[in-house]
Amino acid sequence: MIKTIEIEGFKSLEKVRLELGGLNLFIGANASGKSNFFDALRVLQGIGYGFTVDEIFNGKPQGAGRVVWQGIRGGIARVAFLRRGASSVAVMKFKVQIDSPNRPNLLYDAEIAPREGIFHSETVQSGADRILNRSLYDVNKYDPDRSAFSVFQWADSKTRGLSETGRLANALVDAQWLDPNPLTLRQYAQAQSAKRLGESGEDFAAIVAGLLENDDRRSSYLSWLRQLTPLEFDEALVLKGALGEPLFALREGEEILPAPILSDGTLRFAAITAAFFQPDMPAIITLEEIENGIHPSRLRLLIELLKSQTRGTDLQVFATTHSPVVLAWLDEEDYKTTFLCRRDAESGASIITPLSEIPHLIELVRKQPIGELFTEGWLEGAF
Repeated sequence: MIKTIEIEGFKSLEKVRLELGGLNLFIGANASGKSNFFDALRVLQGIGYGFTVDEIFNGKPQGAGRVVWQGIRGGIARVAFLRRGASSVAVMKFKVQIDSPNRPNLLYDAEIAPREGIFHSETVQSGADRILNRSLYDVNKYDPDRSAFSVFQWADSKTRGLSETGRLANALVDAQWLDPNPLTLRQYAQAQSAKRLGESGEDFAAIVAGLLENDDRRSSYLSWLRQLTPLEFDEALVLKGALGEPLFALREGEEILPAPILSDGTLRFAAITAAFFQPDMPAIITLEEIENGIHPSRLRLLIELLKSQTRGTDLQVFATTHSPVVLAWLDEEDYKTTFLCRRDAESGASIITPLSEIPHLIELVRKQPIGELFTEGWLEGAF
């Protein structure tokens, strides 16, 4: 789990440091920096994969133009922070602390020069022990080409074999970016079995087929699905195509309701819920605009699902929302990891603040619902 993250000089994030938890919600107006923070998480994932700086930001093609790594929105030309009235920064910084139960904390610190396409420096630390510390000078001294790669690609066999370095790489890489698309969810799955849901919901029916074969997961999945879905149904099931390919369906009495005729909201709920019971659970799940396609009366249950699945586990969820209804169902304890994003009028930099640190908010929400404060714009005006 990422305990703390620091980002400097990336997109609109001039200088941000956040203490994170299991469930992390990001709120704020459009273009306030929420998606840029999510992009920063993807940069860390690309670093963990050992991609070059150019590949991280511009994408990594394979074969006849097929992209296996999408890169970062805007590409390398638009990733450096640009203060209004000044030139863009030359070097950006990423620093994360990874916590694991019964293991030393891990620290990764990197400085990247995107225009040069190189890593200026990297540090890997386990507890109080510094495993690796390299600078641009150290790399160029032996092999200048190595400066384009992170430590996870260029490290020699002795360093690569260290379990702590591998644990750090896995922590950065093991993230799932979910944006279930109803058009995808209505289709037959290409695989008959799958361990992890695709970004747009690929192999959704195959995931559900596996859940329904496991008594414990079946019970938990159906319990949440019945609460979350407006449609009253008796059973979830998987239909088979001509070649055995699976298709999600619900049964209501004697009527079978296949995915193509189910509503967008029902399918999105079914897919998001399935993601929290999939066989190959990632360390991180990200969800943007979690209220999309979901009736306000079901948002409380969605928040309860996210909180229950991250409470006391290693799973970490990052989600964005524009819904005052979502905020209304948060407890004061949740304010520590619910972040308001806003832009500084002078510099254009994004400022990300936990709700728990907004002056007088705690006292005020005891008198007036936070959803109303959010809708009225009070949160942004509190500074």
